[in-house]
Amino acid sequence: MLTKISVRGAREHNLKDVDVDIPRDTLTVITGLSGSGKSSLAFDTIYAEGQRRYVESLSAYARQFLELMQKPDVDHIEGLSPAISIEQKTTSRNPRSTVATVTEIYDYMRLLWARVGIPYSPTTGEPIAAQTVSQMVDRVMTLPEGTRLYLLAPVVRGRKGEYRKELAEWQKAGFTRVRIDGQIHEIDDAPALDKKYKHDIEVVVDRLVVREDIATRLAESFEAALKLADGLAYVDPADPVEPRTPESVVLGDHAPPGRIVFSEKFACPVSGFTIAEIEPRLFSFNAPQGACPACDGLGEKLIFDEDLVVPNHDLSIKKGAIVPWAKSNPPSPYYMQVLASLAKAFDFSLDTPWHELHPEVQDKILFGTAGKPVTLTFIDGKKKYDVNKPFEGVIGNLNRRMLQTESAWMREELGKYQSSQACEVCHGARLKPEALAVKVAGQDIAHATHLSVVDALSFFTDLPNHLGDQQRAIAERILKEIVERLGFLNNVGLDYLNLNRTSGTLSGGESQRIRLASQIGSGLSGVLYVLDEPSIGLHQRDNDMLLATLRRLRDLGNTVLVVEHDEDAIRTADYVIDMGPGAGVHGGAIVAQGTLKQLLKSKTSITADYLNGVRQVPVPALRRKGTGKKLTVHNARANNLTGVTASVPLGTFTCITGVSGSGKSSFTIDTLFASAARQLNGARILAGKHDKVTGLQHLDKVIDIDQSPIGRTPRSNPATYTGAFTQIRDWFAGLPEAQARGYKPGRFSFNVKGGRCEACQGDGVLKIEMHFLPDVYVTCDVCHGARYNRETLEVKFKGHSIADVLDMTVEDAAEFFKAVPPIRDKMAMLVEVGLGYVKVGQQATTLSGGEAQRVKLAKELARRATGNTLYILDEPTTGLHFEDVRKLLEVLHALVEQGNTVVVIEHNLDVIKTADWIIDLGPEGGVKGGEIVAVGTPEEVAREPRSYTGRYLAPLLERGREAAE
Repeated sequence: MLTKISVRGAREHNLKDVDVDIPRDTLTVITGLSGSGKSSLAFDTIYAEGQRRYVESLSAYARQFLELMQKPDVDHIEGLSPAISIEQKTTSRNPRSTVATVTEIYDYMRLLWARVGIPYSPTTGEPIAAQTVSQMVDRVMTLPEGTRLYLLAPVVRGRKGEYRKELAEWQKAGFTRVRIDGQIHEIDDAPALDKKYKHDIEVVVDRLVVREDIATRLAESFEAALKLADGLAYVDPADPVEPRTPESVVLGDHAPPGRIVFSEKFACPVSGFTIAEIEPRLFSFNAPQGACPACDGLGEKLIFDEDLVVPNHDLSIKKGAIVPWAKSNPPSPYYMQVLASLAKAFDFSLDTPWHELHPEVQDKILFGTAGKPVTLTFIDGKKKYDVNKPFEGVIGNLNRRMLQTESAWMREELGKYQSSQACEVCHGARLKPEALAVKVAGQDIAHATHLSVVDALSFFTDLPNHLGDQQRAIAERILKEIVERLGFLNNVGLDYLNLNRTSGTLSGGESQRIRLASQIGSGLSGVLYVLDEPSIGLHQRDNDMLLATLRRLRDLGNTVLVVEHDEDAIRTADYVIDMGPGAGVHGGAIVAQGTLKQLLKSKTSITADYLNGVRQVPVPALRRKGTGKKLTVHNARANNLTGVTASVPLGTFTCITGVSGSGKSSFTIDTLFASAARQLNGARILAGKHDKVTGLQHLDKVIDIDQSPIGRTPRSNPATYTGAFTQIRDWFAGLPEAQARGYKPGRFSFNVKGGRCEACQGDGVLKIEMHFLPDVYVTCDVCHGARYNRETLEVKFKGHSIADVLDMTVEDAAEFFKAVPPIRDKMAMLVEVGLGYVKVGQQATTLSGGEAQRVKLAKELARRATGNTLYILDEPTTGLHFEDVRKLLEVLHALVEQGNTVVVIEHNLDVIKTADWIIDLGPEGGVKGGEIVAVGTPEEVAREPRSYTGRYLAPLLERGREAAE
């Protein structure tokens, strides 16, 4: 029996012929400095080979649907299992994807509501009972005499197929007509249906005119229709009906106005409110049967927002208060003449600040004159003329232009003035009224999805006590699945997430833990799981639950391989592999491996030094008091914040802390940054609900440094992002050889024609499509991967071409250009933030979130500091080793020393203990959070009994003081 995974000769990226044995069925942590080769070993070698071998075992037909991987550069690997990778990438940006849908909880909820739900009438509030044929006949007889009707049996509702055989059977049964996708046909002349598309087919059972004597015939026809369509019948008007009547129920895309739906199963005799059938798809907001028709199941709509159209209320119209109309430079004379006409008609001045205008005037400018004509005066050259017509309003004008334009650029431009708001029909529930009328234990399905994981767990656990015996028997197995999945989410520290939270708003760590919970739910064994820093975004308090989950995954009989820097994870692991000794070209080797005891004995491991306390991030002897000025957010109410008022002392290093979901990002990013960016940078973003932010007059700009990629194409790299590439090209263009040849800086760009290799268009590689095999990238045989043509590469500085420079590490480039200050300084700044190992021309798509964030930080540091800047960072220690955290803190504290203010959202205790000021939110996550638990210096927060952060901080500060003594 295999007991280990043996890797021999791994050379992927910076790995230096690595040989390693990883014990199977263990929790193994791979740690080491950032860029030392951890991901290259775990993901690009072991996972890639495990996945590739599994996929290769499938048929050629199946392989064409799978993303296939390149064979990693390794001699051989033995003992591999099928591999599953759980990475940090966000689950899905699709607005239809939610926590409940990603975890499949919503699929079980739909089944539960469909099988044990009781429909209630929205009018009477009473449960809806089945309709009898007599009630159906009575309902039709209430229609005006002489009304011409079709009685239809809906035999096919939104299903794919050709239905040739069925059409023949209906004809044999004596029916002559059918309505297919809204069009009536003789069965003989029915069109051939495309089996790839969904169709609606209704058999025409009878054609009637409402008269007193048709009751018997109507009853017989209803019985025939109900038998044919499993208890359903439609009555449609034969004559066109313009408006939809209130009792119309839209079941599909082809339902005509005026339709009445009858069901042997569910209908309200008072209002006529009817539910055709209670099936799981009725509760799906991704299917036409269940989605709210007003918002198509999204629960929200994009509207032009007054606050984005007029972001600065202190400006006058003449000074550009109405941004979309003032943006053109110079402002459009047409719009200015319209506004001047309005000013004359409603007696206001274009020089008056917006906030001083009467609300009625503001309303007329934004939303128009409600159909009442107004005299608009226009001047065309020397000619003056008046137009008397209603004014559509600025927002009306934007709506019309958005509908009429076919330009993608214009749509994007106009989209900047839009924001999302809850759908006015379903109020964010996403579903039709029929779906929301079905309740389990008095609650509709939308109410259950608005619960947090922990509240939903309580609701579904307690649910059997509110069900009848028959309902309980039906629901038992469904509830078991729901409760189990909610339990897994709770155990990985996601108890605060609401089930209807869209996937796109989750952080990388949150989406990774959701996938982790799903994997435990699948109950597989004998699998190799490879995880990338699952502790990201997790407070120390929740870390224990995560580690227990990883151990459970191991105990199921799996091998769990985790790339991690977290101290608790390293101490919990069965086996540790420490990569290094340095980063990039200085790394790629194994420094130490074995159990924790064996690792701690290592004399060469930096990780061991930090675990043993030989090295540590020092606790500052003094906390800065700041400049005496402060930035205060008043009554912040975004998301789960409960009217928080908090101050950040300017000129300090401030940490915003708290358990996951406590409201840190809502306070810092959604409120503080958004409000400061609007006022200081003129940004068009909406701030979370709050009263005001005071103290911004002491700052000149705000910079948010997040972990989004620095570029979405392989052509973007650290040199292009920081601006160093422009200076490198200018430098090469200024060399005597380039001058003699008449080369300009553009000659040294691989993005434009001229100096680049045209065979590969500056990519350096050619993509060969291999159909069901993975696409093969081969080095360009003309430039041999250099990206430039031969003539460009002949221009050299110190014997190196521009291609050689792009292939250098940042560290080497800083030394190479030491006589060229503009380039040297940018490279030195990248080295300072711990990115000396990254290549100058490394593709942006290959950088991790933490690396991208540090490239942005380096770019900002390279600018001339004003000393009045507010820097906001969101978990900058993501992907950083203890040693890298120490280096990063030196950089951040240097920024503060220059007079700037640095605000950091952070869980890392080494960062928190060096802060001058802490704002700790909590006490829990979600609805149980959103308030301030503690404020003050780390020592003051450590003394606060309600603060979880303080509880973990106290022993660390104690150790720091002992070390200082």
